[in-house]
Amino acid sequence: MGYDRAITVFSPDGRLLQVEYAKKAVSHGAMTLGIVYKDGILLVSDRRITEKLMVAESVHKISKIDDHVAGTFAGYTSDARVLIKKCRVFAQQHKLTYGEPVDIEGVVKYVSDLEQAYTQYGGIRPFGIAFLFAGIDKRGSQLYETDPSGIYTQYLARAIGMGAPEANKVIERKYKDGLKLEDAQKLALEVFKEILDKEFSLEKLEAATITAKGTDMLQMRE
Repeated sequence: MGYDRAITVFSPDGRLLQVEYAKKAVSHGAMTLGIVYKDGILLVSDRRITEKLMVAESVHKISKIDDHVAGTFAGYTSDARVLIKKCRVFAQQHKLTYGEPVDIEGVVKYVSDLEQAYTQYGGIRPFGIAFLFAGIDKRGSQLYETDPSGIYTQYLARAIGMGAPEANKVIERKYKDGLKLEDAQKLALEVFKEILDKEFSLEKLEAATITAKGTDMLQMRE
């Protein structure tokens, strides 16, 4: 059963089980979603406020990488914090070196390369984290998902974390091109209400919009 414990050993059927376990950790994380709308991208996350005395504003699931790009995640918050810090440094270095903001896919590739590297070497473990990166550059509004294996994919709308399969079915049914921000918010709330059910609360949600003007936090309202 060495392949079950070592990241560098394939199982007999060609799988890296430690990577699959990392993906399982993501599936237990609080859900977060992104929706591309007419003028930008909406990110909404469940902060998973589980204690009465916990200050909701102290829990952050959405982080600004640069003025034009932000990220949110599902999985281990500690892993996300480290990778977000690296992304910010990468974006700053790119701007200093080339004199222009980093492109969105460049940030995504950078994180995906890091995640993939952590599936190759003994003595380390994969990052137990999946990201949604949202931003606007010369190519327009973009939303990407990364996973612990280092794969990344672009979407028009996507949910990750606990309840994501069901959430994505709802999104696929109701998403339309050219949504207004109000429509995107309505769709996001509908998804969270269906997934969280009795645990749904606006206080638990953190939201942000990424537009040509920059990244702004948003107060969700019904």
